[in-house]
Amino acid sequence: MIKETIKILVVDDEEGILDVTEGYFQRKGYEVYTASNGVEALEILNRVKIGCIFTDINMPIMDGLELAERVRHIESTLPVVVMTGYPSLENSIQTLKNGVVDYLIKPVNLEQMELTLTRILRERELFVENLILKEEVERQERLRELNTELVNRIEEVNTLNRVMEDFSSTDSSYGIFNKVVDLGVEELKADKVFFHIYSEEEASLVLVAKSSSDYENEDISNRFGKDISDRAKAYIIDFLKSDENPFLMSKSGKKNHLDEPVNSFMVVPLKIREKVFGVASAFIFQDGRSFSEKDIYYMNFITQKAASAIENIALYENIYENLFSTLFAFVTALEVRDLYTRKHSSRVAQYAQMIASEMGCTEEELNVINFAGSLHDIGKIGIRDDILLKPGRLTDEEYEKIKEHPVIGAEIISKMGLWDQETKIIRHHHERYDGRGYPDGLKGDEIPKLSRILSVADCYDAMASDRSYRAKMEKSVVLDIIRENSGTQFDPEVVDAFLRISDQELPDDF
Repeated sequence: MIKETIKILVVDDEEGILDVTEGYFQRKGYEVYTASNGVEALEILNRVKIGCIFTDINMPIMDGLELAERVRHIESTLPVVVMTGYPSLENSIQTLKNGVVDYLIKPVNLEQMELTLTRILRERELFVENLILKEEVERQERLRELNTELVNRIEEVNTLNRVMEDFSSTDSSYGIFNKVVDLGVEELKADKVFFHIYSEEEASLVLVAKSSSDYENEDISNRFGKDISDRAKAYIIDFLKSDENPFLMSKSGKKNHLDEPVNSFMVVPLKIREKVFGVASAFIFQDGRSFSEKDIYYMNFITQKAASAIENIALYENIYENLFSTLFAFVTALEVRDLYTRKHSSRVAQYAQMIASEMGCTEEELNVINFAGSLHDIGKIGIRDDILLKPGRLTDEEYEKIKEHPVIGAEIISKMGLWDQETKIIRHHHERYDGRGYPDGLKGDEIPKLSRILSVADCYDAMASDRSYRAKMEKSVVLDIIRENSGTQFDPEVVDAFLRISDQELPDDF
């Protein structure tokens, strides 16, 4: 503290003492305020930031001890020095209770008074610094605690997000089961995790997935290598009969139902529509390690997301199968109208798959072209019978109507909102490699690759089967026609692949 800024307050009912003290300290460079009793002193304290108070004890209206008590409640760090002409043990004790830092005996030596002031101000400065330091230490500690809590929260959120992302990218039930056990090992640091399908009627657990860490020994391998132990399985089944909530056990518990060498054991049921569908069980075999409540929270979250994913997949597969069945029924109804084209779509789908496989297409592309091939002519359901079934040559107007079927078919498929790639293949399966096809006049690589494959398969079957307007053509003639139209109507690469497999036995009917 800088002396020139120090303000002191002297409180005494003797005017002479006030005058002498004020003059002395003003000459020393202090700013001095005086009061004749405690009430006046408090009024000054309300207006001025005082650094130290010197007060007499015996004063009218409010004495020095009461003033000291009031000051302690207003500002606990403000030092108060009591001056008295009647020292006693009782007063000494009382001043300590009131928070007075020192007392002087009258008549007071002014130099001694200044020395006391200097010491007290230095002690107060150290006290305030220590108080600030303590508050800073506490603040830093609180910041560390908050930072640790924040890091834990972020880690928890990242874990939960990772779990949700993992399940959102899984497209099969068995993929979900495997994801549950893998996440259990990864996130819970479990040594082994198993997933069983639970049958309440048969009171049985059927293993469908398991995952392990690197920790293994002969005992663990013998007891838990292929499945959970019979004892653990019996305990889980018995538990599920009375309680369907997650539970956790360790060797530190009062009741030990654990096999050797299990150190910690967790079971979390997976429920679908409030019914237990499966059970995830996690094990720690290493001494000194056990699952925590946080681990069971994570595992419960994993099984909840797995349950949602299973329901979504089941719903999607059901919708997909129903839609496909409906569309295929349309194709069947269409082919019933024309005996000459019966099974045409099924044969085209198989021919297209054979060509695509020869060209090294992916599994996904093979599935797509099988779907598109099976439904490629579905648009013909919108063509009138007198045109579709006409035994003779079509007029130009009738041919233009027939040419609408790829667009009609694509629109039917697009309404389902599921098969964008298949929609494009169906729309463009009558495009020509030289750009003279329909409906959009695409050419070369502008035509989707699978449409170019489908085009060859479709034309082959159309020529190699009976139609209302002509008999089927010999296979050798059909192959010659396809070969001759390579580079004009057909993609040469597709034609080459088709010719390589043409000696294979191609199905004539289904």
